[in-house]
Parts: sequence; C-alpha cells; structure tokens
Amino acid sequence: MQDKLQLLAQKQAEALLGGGTKRIDDQHKKGKLTARERIHFFLDAGSFEEIGSLVMHRSADFGMEKQRIAGDGVVTGYGTVNSRLVYVYAQDFTVFGGSLSETHAEKICKVMDLAMENGAPVIGLNDSGGARIQEGVKSLGGYADIFYRNVMASGVIPQLSAIMGPCAGGAVYSPAMTDFSIMVEQTSYMFVTGPNVVKTVTNEEITAEELGGAMTHATKSGVTHLTAANDIDCLEKLRHLLSYLPQNCEERPEHLPYALGEEFREELAALVPANSNQPYDMREVVQGIVDEDSFFEIHEYYADNIIVGFARLGGRSIGIVGNQPLSLAGVLDVESSRKAARFVRFCDCFNIPLLVLVDVPGFLPGTDQEWNGIIVNGAKLLYAFSEATVPRITVITRKAYGGAYDVMNSKHIGADLNFAWPTAEIAVMGAKGASEIIFRKEILKAADPEQMLAEKEAEYKEKFANPYLAAERGFIDEVIDPRLTRRKLLKGFAMLENKVRKLPRKKHGNIPL
Repeated sequence: MQDKLQLLAQKQAEALLGGGTKRIDDQHKKGKLTARERIHFFLDAGSFEEIGSLVMHRSADFGMEKQRIAGDGVVTGYGTVNSRLVYVYAQDFTVFGGSLSETHAEKICKVMDLAMENGAPVIGLNDSGGARIQEGVKSLGGYADIFYRNVMASGVIPQLSAIMGPCAGGAVYSPAMTDFSIMVEQTSYMFVTGPNVVKTVTNEEITAEELGGAMTHATKSGVTHLTAANDIDCLEKLRHLLSYLPQNCEERPEHLPYALGEEFREELAALVPANSNQPYDMREVVQGIVDEDSFFEIHEYYADNIIVGFARLGGRSIGIVGNQPLSLAGVLDVESSRKAARFVRFCDCFNIPLLVLVDVPGFLPGTDQEWNGIIVNGAKLLYAFSEATVPRITVITRKAYGGAYDVMNSKHIGADLNFAWPTAEIAVMGAKGASEIIFRKEILKAADPEQMLAEKEAEYKEKFANPYLAAERGFIDEVIDPRLTRRKLLKGFAMLENKVRKLPRKKHGNIPL
C-alpha cells in the first residue's frame, strides 16, 4: 500500500512539473510560461481544480510505452475569472511537444462537455506541435472529436482561444471555430502547412513568423482577433474580454452599477469636419459616447475601414460597429463586411446590444472587389444585421450612401432606433456624382459648366443630402444634437432592455458564405 502511495505521489509531482525541470527551464528561456503557470495567472488565485491529472497515453508503438507521463501533455480543469466559472485547458509543450494524442483529446473533450452542460465559457491555451505521429489515425480522430464539440458549443457558450506557441496542420481549425482568438507575438504561429512544405511545393522562401505569426494573421488574414506582447499580456486580455461576455446564450452580460449624471458630451459637437471629404477618427466618436476607458477593440489591425469592439454604456455591455473615415473613407469592402458580419452574429448569439455608427460612402468599386466577391461578402453583413434580434441602435454621423445605407443597420432591416446628426447625408450617392447624372444636359448646355455643376450640387444637397427627408418618412427617428448622443443612447438601450423578437420557425438560415 505504501509503495502505491509513493508511486501516486511521484506521478502527481511529474504532472506538476510538466515533464521535468529542464524542459521548464527551456520554456522560460524562450520567454514562455509553462502550462500550469499560464493557468495560475489566468484564473483567480486558488480557484483552479484540475481534472485528469494522472491520465496517460495508451500507445505501445514506437517505444511510447516507455514514455508515460502523467497528464499526457495537457492540463485541464475549471476555476473562476473575476469570480465567474470558466473551464480551461492548457497544452504543455514540455511533454511530447504538447502533441495531441487520443487521451489528450479526451481530456479536452471532457472539459468542453462540462462547459456545455454547466453553461460556462471554455478557454483553450494552445501550445502544441500538432497530432502525435506515433498514434496515427487515433490522434486525427481526437482532433475531429474536438472540432465537433466546437461546432456544438458555437452560440451556446463563449469559446476563446489563445495561441501561445506553435499551432499547425489540423490544430488550427479548433481555434478558427472559436469565437475569438489571441496570438502572442514572436512566440506563436498558425498555419496549415509550414515553411518547409511551402518551399517544396511553391519554391517560396519564408519564415514561420512571416507565414503565420501574430501580426501576419492580425493584419493580412484576420485569423486572429487580438495580439499580445507576451504570455502575461495575453492572459490579461483574455480576462478583460470575458468581462464583456455573459456565461452562456441564456444569460445577459453583467450590468455594472452606474449612477446617471448629466451625460452631456461637448467634445462630440466638433468632431465631424465641415468639409464632407475630410476624414476624422470614428474612435473619437466612440470614446465620446461610451463609459470612460471601456472600449475594447476587436480586429484592430485588420480591415481598418471598419471598427468593431465591446464597450460599456451606463454599465451595460454593448457591441460597437462603426465605419472608419480615416481608412478608405470608411467604405465597405470584402474584408470589412466579413469582419463586421462575424462580430454582429457573435453579439446576437450572446444577447449583447449593438450600436452602429455610420459614415459610409458606399461599397468599394473595382475589379479586385468584384472578382473577390464583394456582392456575397456585403450580403453577409446585410444578413447578419437582418437576423439579429438584440437591441440595435444606429447613429448616422455623416455619409450614408446607396446600398451601404441599407446594410449598415437601417430601419428597413430591423433596427430599433435610428438617429442622425445634422451633418448626416442620406442619399443614393454623393451630391457631385448625382448632379452629374441628373443635370447632365443642363450642365453641358451651360456657358460655364463648372459653375453650373457647383450650383446643381448645392441644390441636390439641399433637397436630398440631409437627414430631414429620411426623418419625414420615419426612416430616422430623430435628428439629434451630437452632444446629446450619449444621453439618447442611454435612454434608448434602457427602453429596449426587455426586447423580445422571434425569428420565423426554421432549422437555420442559409447565410451567403
């Protein structure tokens, strides 16, 4: 009996050490924390309860029966973040390179099943060399088991992924199916095929960082939503992100205490330039509306002609979508439409109200956009807004032209409240282009065509490029003083707090993927 207890203690010690002190030292030299250190810094102090600490692999091939380490390369369990229950798994690169085996996958599936059954977020701290080659198809089956649970959990509980080391081959698809992913700069990468395979097939010379590093995916592909300077920064951002989210689809985000004040924001009055062609930063509009220092931007470096992120308004968690005039004049294109659509659908899944800030001159023209599917990608955003049943409020700050006016949460696709600033221009197209078409003959016949065009442009602006005609039709609920925007939104979201809207009965819609 004593021998069995000593053996158990030895196995537990091996599990706690993650495969040996030397491997831990190697991990630290790379600027990385170990799996257990990551869990320690991520969860509330003393809250972690481990599940499956003594699990070992079952493989007897290729000498693996001689290399049996407790935990099998992944630490799994549950704990709390800001006193809220979460489930977590952290792959341990010091044990078989964090490679996924049959039992490794079973441990992850276990905590995912528990998260679903108990309605709490699941967070994956990924650091793995991929499938364990020695186990062959069993490891591939383990990945598929995880993928299936990712899909079943989608829209039911929040799923977050941190890429804190290598993530290659089949391993990349689980993070891709979770709601948000964050990558650590310089120490993590994601790709389906690595640099060596790329060189063999295409003869391209490229490093792992260039091919699938954090900034590559944050700026070029949009695969990752956030980046972090190091492991601690990554874990802090995960904790911050969770603070905006509910536990599951049946709950609402936590409403923090907030005492209403005057809520008058003088700085909003002068943000939109008098010249409609001059850019301004929509982030300044956001900062002038939301609670102080509460804006948490998502996908900051990808498709920056639109901004998305979470914030608080009077203590309430809200999702924000806004055109960004500083980039491509705020037009909608393939990437920005896709980025915004996915964010809108997430907020709708988890009962997070949506605020939409509009300054959009239309869709980006050009063969590149048309050939890359601007039609179907723009339709994704249209579909996402139309399908959303959460409270939705729109504020048009300046331009709202053409089909982009419809797409950006217009009254016609189910928005609850639509406000406009006096600077708003709501029309089929810009005044200059419209005048050149409508008054073409008059301009051609004029003694001074340029002068005539300027006069007709002014006439068109007065008649159509303002918010009052839309307000007459009920498409705009109110034209408001920008300084009163925060006050209007606080009252509007409070009024909509108990909104109930049911979609037609169906298995699911067919979003234009």
